[in-house]
Amino acid sequence: MLVVFASGVLLIGFAATTFSRPALAERFLMSFASSARAHYLEQTIRILMGSSLIVLSPTMWQATAFEILGWSIVLSSVALMLIPWRWHHRLGKHVLPKLVKYKRLYAVAVFGFGALLLFALYTSLRQHGAA
Repeated sequence: MLVVFASGVLLIGFAATTFSRPALAERFLMSFASSARAHYLEQTIRILMGSSLIVLSPTMWQATAFEILGWSIVLSSVALMLIPWRWHHRLGKHVLPKLVKYKRLYAVAVFGFGALLLFALYTSLRQHGAA
């Protein structure tokens, strides 16, 4: 639960940062897959997040959707770990400038996803009588 909560809060925090300190958000985005170390750290964090969703999904609102999302995150992360990080970096060189260009739209989507994670977590906590 802690991983899902932290993910939701961090996504909302990133969205807020994008609007309050856009240059900082741009630097953060452009750092993705910038080195082998960054690449593997990103994928490890994604696997942790996806695994947490898989484990928690049976108690969450829209359980099947969150289980599928968790598996999608885990499987895509494993696939990215199996390819040379330079391929991921090369893809990032094409995708990240577009993401930065539309960072405010991306931030709105990220905010929505973070809020959705927190809402689904809340339903899980309510189901267990913790909220």
